[in-house]
Amino acid sequence: MVYVLGGWQSDFAANWNREGRELADAFAEAVGEGLAAAGLDVGDVETGHVGNFAAELFVGQGLLGGMFGLVHPDFDGLPTARHEAACASGSVAILAATAEIEAGRYDLACVVGIEQMRNVPGQKAAENLGAAAWAGHEFQDARFLWPRAFSDLADEYDRRYGLKYEHLMGIAEVNFANGKRNPNAQTRGWNFGPEAFTADEVANPVVEGRTRKQDCGQVTDGSAVVFLASERRAREYADKRGIALESIPRIKGWGHRSAPISYARKVEASRDEPYVFPQVRRAILDARARAGIAPDVSGIDAVETHDCFTATEYMAIDHLGLTAPGESWKAVEAGDIAIGGRLPINPSGGLIGTGHPVGATGVRMLLDAWKQTSGRADNYQVEGAKTVQTLNIGGSTTTTVSFVVGT
Repeated sequence: MVYVLGGWQSDFAANWNREGRELADAFAEAVGEGLAAAGLDVGDVETGHVGNFAAELFVGQGLLGGMFGLVHPDFDGLPTARHEAACASGSVAILAATAEIEAGRYDLACVVGIEQMRNVPGQKAAENLGAAAWAGHEFQDARFLWPRAFSDLADEYDRRYGLKYEHLMGIAEVNFANGKRNPNAQTRGWNFGPEAFTADEVANPVVEGRTRKQDCGQVTDGSAVVFLASERRAREYADKRGIALESIPRIKGWGHRSAPISYARKVEASRDEPYVFPQVRRAILDARARAGIAPDVSGIDAVETHDCFTATEYMAIDHLGLTAPGESWKAVEAGDIAIGGRLPINPSGGLIGTGHPVGATGVRMLLDAWKQTSGRADNYQVEGAKTVQTLNIGGSTTTTVSFVVGT
């Protein structure tokens, strides 16, 4: 059993380049603020992991595990590693840390997710992010690759089941509204008129295909950190603070699946199956099975899911089992995904409302699951949340990781 002792998230509205900050500065801030927030000392950390997708492309920097040694002299000698799985990089870093703890190698791990993306023009950022697709083989005619890829996903849903744009915009409205509740959300100060959530060509212009501006997650600078502990170390932590071990959220289950990097190959493989992305569905069910909860949504109080685009969350809704395949629109119309609904999805605001610093997203999701299940989510707290599931994908669901966190 691996426990989550807490962590910290940066302000996703920040632009590090404009502030004169480097990636190393943001890294040091995340670790330092995280230690303070969790009430830990540098000497408590026994191993360090970093989730990051494309620092080489955005800032020319690799070997990010070495950033720990710049934070504090006592981290000199700390075993560290960097993990990459596109938008699921942070979750894969968490998986590596939990594996070390479960193997008995270490008792307390620091996991940092970090990405700097706002230091280059939008077109260059889009090109960098395209490295998560099958380079030279797919979406060659797209100016913005990922908006095009998930436009194709919307087309696939339309072909199989029918799809109305108003339902995609219903998802966007919920996530932007939730982001206003979150003091670290990139869009918390943004305001929109009602036409922004329609097919209005001025207020909500087309980006690629059927993907419009309000369908898109944000290009973000950001970091998040969590501290993971073995049961023995978590018990020491609890005893020192006079709290019950059972009050500390833990990772109760996990799922990790991969599919071919080609989007077309994924869709073709699922042609006769009910779910567009079967490996996403399997990762979700794996996590629930390992957590010892029902395969349906009855054991989940809230979800932090990947919504790089509204079509991605539309897919997640039925893959999570909130509706039958192709019927995600029913959950949108019924208000099921809003805070106070049957299964609140992205109470933090998600990638659309909160922001999407790619390598940090999986770590941020786990941190928000910890906040919810420990009652620390403040204005976006889901009342009574005891079990939260995360769903983090890399590429066109090439890598999928899901955690179930609870007390």
